[in-house]
Amino acid sequence: MSTPPEAFYSEERWQNWIDRLKAEEIDPEDEDSARLLLNLQDDAAIAVAKIVSAHEEGDLSEEEAIEELADVREIVLSDVEVENEETAFLIDGVQTSLVCVFAAAEEYLLRGASEEANVEEYVRAAADAEAEEDFDAALGYCAQGGTRIIDGEDLDVSVGEEIEYGFVAEWVNGLDSLQSAMRDPEVIEEEDED
Repeated sequence: MSTPPEAFYSEERWQNWIDRLKAEEIDPEDEDSARLLLNLQDDAAIAVAKIVSAHEEGDLSEEEAIEELADVREIVLSDVEVENEETAFLIDGVQTSLVCVFAAAEEYLLRGASEEANVEEYVRAAADAEAEEDFDAALGYCAQGGTRIIDGEDLDVSVGEEIEYGFVAEWVNGLDSLQSAMRDPEVIEEEDED
């Protein structure tokens, strides 16, 4: 039986990834662990990309797209019960990265692509806002940068290397996943990773 087209992401899908992470010894220095975490993040970003694309193709109204986005956000950003502290910390990092993906998609659905600056300029503005501890503005700038990515502009990920570790660095990581998802929205099959 095929999945109904309106089911862009499911709680079961997210939980399968989380269960897999719980079952493995997650070490961010290990390539397989890092890939698993990235796939978890990319998988959610792909769902977001598909919602935006469905709206652009006329398959979802703006309201429906916003609702679908909210449903996926609720699944992905809900509290995850993980006993291993390091695994919990790493999953939290993925969730933090995805906050910006959701914000960018919502901004794009409601207002279209921001045109005041390019992606890198928005990211630098976000880093400056974070340095001033204005986290709302920082997220806003990153989201605006994300609308440029959705609109087809490329993010040079080296800009992330210039930024001190913090929320903006995590959000840029999310924007990189969004960029990959917008360019190649192929579903990541969990079995492919074995």
